[in-house]
Amino acid sequence: MPSASVSARPRSRARKPRHQVTCADCGVSTSVPFRPRGDRPVYCTSCYAGRRGSTSAELPSDARNATRRRSEPSVPVRANDRDSTGKAATFSEMELSRATRTALAAMEISEPTPIQQETIPLLLAGRDVIGQARTGSGKTLAFATPMVERCEPTVREVQALVLTPTRELAIQVGEVTDAVAKSQGLHTTLLYGGRSARPEQSALRRGAQIVIGTPGRTLDHLRQGTLDLRSVRFLVLDEADEMLDRGFARDVEGILGYTPSERQTAMFSATLPDWVATTAAKHLRQPATVEVDADLQTLPSVTHLVYSIRRDHKIGALRSLLDERNGEAVIVFGKTKHGVKKLARQLDELGYPVGALQGNLRQNARERVMREFRSGGTPILVATNVAARGLDIDGVGQVINYDLPDSPQLFTHRVGRTGRMGRDGEAITFVTPEEESKWREIDRSLGVRFIRRPWNDDPGLQQPVRRRSRVKRIR
Repeated sequence: MPSASVSARPRSRARKPRHQVTCADCGVSTSVPFRPRGDRPVYCTSCYAGRRGSTSAELPSDARNATRRRSEPSVPVRANDRDSTGKAATFSEMELSRATRTALAAMEISEPTPIQQETIPLLLAGRDVIGQARTGSGKTLAFATPMVERCEPTVREVQALVLTPTRELAIQVGEVTDAVAKSQGLHTTLLYGGRSARPEQSALRRGAQIVIGTPGRTLDHLRQGTLDLRSVRFLVLDEADEMLDRGFARDVEGILGYTPSERQTAMFSATLPDWVATTAAKHLRQPATVEVDADLQTLPSVTHLVYSIRRDHKIGALRSLLDERNGEAVIVFGKTKHGVKKLARQLDELGYPVGALQGNLRQNARERVMREFRSGGTPILVATNVAARGLDIDGVGQVINYDLPDSPQLFTHRVGRTGRMGRDGEAITFVTPEEESKWREIDRSLGVRFIRRPWNDDPGLQQPVRRRSRVKRIR
């Protein structure tokens, strides 16, 4: 049931017409609330339930070993520890429609990434999934592709819901999803705050089948009766660790209470602390846990440089780094909204092409900042952690932790903005004397040994002498 903070369910709707079909498994005549398509099998209620309970019937023969009956305990699947059994090496080996394959080709995506190889067959088979993979590994397409396959374009109701922690991530997920969904005749709409809700209401009335939103705005629509989730069959929590944390947990619980209990649920994130699995058990049914490079808390394609520095020397050090960036895009992470705004203003006055992204900006301003950063108009972005999660921005050559994050998970997410999809990147971290204890906590938790050097503060040097080094894992 929804939490007490969420009002009564939306008004009941008129019954939709049903269509007579023949079950593809048992041959019995039945009826369904959507117009069937010639290229998709349709099942009676009992056969459909059986196929969800025994997922191997729906998987290609080479992927059957990756699944288990829902009555069996879930066993984590680590891509590092497996060979070709239990995963599809190519999209052609997956049970994807011709329209979806055409859409992927139009996006110039020819080969699935490891997280896509592992999770798409499971999701197509109806399994609940917890997926963990490093940032920039293709997680969005890993759930968007099967999500589109599970929706019926002739049913003008919300059939899939994706919840994200930030507006920027909702927009990004929407772009990827829409690129696949439109080939199937499916309509996607975004729900997020900072703008008028009327266009969203209109899109919902027109019968959007896929909704991608932030928890706050999604709850607003539920309270107003403009969003009906009773037909949801596929639900995704993107950046699941943050969605299930204390800041969002109550809202997420309320939203899930509006969805059918028999829905299929997927949770994805770059980091999955142990507590996530415990919390997720309340929302998923015998999920398959897929972990790709789960033991690599830092990205192997990222060079780390950690500098001990005095607080009053940080702005000068930052300027030195920005002066030698060679035109590459850079994200500078600060701790607070006020600090980010102040730092961006300082850099702007010094003549640097800089934008600031922090939570107090109006939505149109946030979108403008991101648009200019993506286009290269302002190649330096100073941001709070709102930019740390999920955002996929091409060409970010460097991430600078001007202020330390509060947790090892946030460190991983911040660093993940560079070195994406196998490209090389650089992560620079400033550690002041006041931050020593926090840095030791991050260092220990990641299980790696970062090489630290003092920043060279000699004012006679125009640029620092910097030696690059890869992270060494503690054995």
